[in-house]
Amino acid sequence: MAEINYKELGKHLKERKGFSPVYLFYGEEMLYKTAFDEVLNAMIPASERSLNYDRIDNDNVYEAIERVNTFSLLSGTKAVALCDSRIFYSKQDESSFLEKAKEAYNGKDIKKAAKFFLSLLGVAKLSLDDVKDKSSRHTHFKSDSEVLDDDKWLEEIIAYCAENNLSPLAAKDNAAELEKAVEKGFPEGNYLLITTDIADKRRSLFKIIAQKGTVVDCAVPRGERKADKMAQENVLNEQMKTILARSKIRMDRDAYLALCEMTGFDLRTFSNNLENLVHYAGDRKNITAADVEAVLKRTKQDPIYELTNALSDRNAEDSLFFVNSLLSAGFAPLQILGAMINQIRKVLITKGFTESPQGKAWNPRMSYTQFQNAVMSEIQNYDSLLMNQVEEWESMLSEDRDDEKKKGKKKPATDIQIMKSQASSYPVYIILMKSEKFTREELIHAMEYLSEADLRLKTGSRNPKLVLEEAVFRICRRN
Repeated sequence: MAEINYKELGKHLKERKGFSPVYLFYGEEMLYKTAFDEVLNAMIPASERSLNYDRIDNDNVYEAIERVNTFSLLSGTKAVALCDSRIFYSKQDESSFLEKAKEAYNGKDIKKAAKFFLSLLGVAKLSLDDVKDKSSRHTHFKSDSEVLDDDKWLEEIIAYCAENNLSPLAAKDNAAELEKAVEKGFPEGNYLLITTDIADKRRSLFKIIAQKGTVVDCAVPRGERKADKMAQENVLNEQMKTILARSKIRMDRDAYLALCEMTGFDLRTFSNNLENLVHYAGDRKNITAADVEAVLKRTKQDPIYELTNALSDRNAEDSLFFVNSLLSAGFAPLQILGAMINQIRKVLITKGFTESPQGKAWNPRMSYTQFQNAVMSEIQNYDSLLMNQVEEWESMLSEDRDDEKKKGKKKPATDIQIMKSQASSYPVYIILMKSEKFTREELIHAMEYLSEADLRLKTGSRNPKLVLEEAVFRICRRN
């Protein structure tokens, strides 16, 4: 029926005379997921999806075929989605796999880089031992591939896979079965939606989907040529305009260039960082280069920050990933645990503020600017009252006032303060947002779990990796 660019999808849906029986979305992950949502929303409203929409994961092609050929319990449209499929992966896509792996590596996402590299090994029927040195890699891969000129990055990915017991993903060739199903057609009103990052246009499956259904091209060139760079910049520009338009805010050219420099062409990271900048700007109508420096400077290359950020978001998957990455990078288990303790303690102290009389000024829906205007003074008041209370306690507990006078009065510890004099207020705003993800009781239990982990690490009673992973699971789980 059609092969269209993702930019044409809106027009295509408006002019359509019914839906195509099958849709294929391929290319840049964030773009194809947005396009997928656009089609699914047009097919079935979110309120009607409990019985009329099936999402199939793990590349279970046979289940997808069975579901799309089964009539819905209710009359009307039925959609079946085969998400993040590897059905088009082939050895001929070697350059795409390597480019995506290197891009993820450059973006400090070694987990994603490993996924692409292991997928390549799977379709090429290779093991990690087959590519353990430079000469063997040039034997199995195209020696003229630009990404192999300096392959130190690849050695780090291979080491990461070996240390984490990751194996190549065996390729499943279910393409013929899916091709037959598409050729035969589905019951009227039933539709199949497929998403993938890599699609080989030479495959007969691709051709039959383009003939019988609609292919939505969401690919962005990954090369270093001028034309490729222009295409990448156009996509980033489009994304920037979309995000800024929602908030009715502008961005300086210098700020945009600084953001691009920090993220490279990683659309998801670019978008997340831009959303943070919009939040940071608050009621201001312009994002500056100074804002980029203030908000993103710390997140660029700080694996400890990534771990503590994921932990206080209660994101178990990312927390476990960063724990393993830090251990692989040589960080001591007690050092990692110390960072986890410090972060949860910050969230607990902040939770104390939100439940205090001063904390009534806080609202998790407020912008950063509103927070600065309405909450910062209350935090300073809270800190002051807390410090005075601590001083009183220390005075009451003093056993020898004469000795204390001789030694000089000690200042109470400042690590119980939310806002230290030298700190920026933006991290405080972020911690306040994170405190909304926990109850006070959950945070107290989290500190108990971390205390138990500390004892186990110091006594050597259990494997350090398992101790840290257990602490993560216990903190991130939701009752």
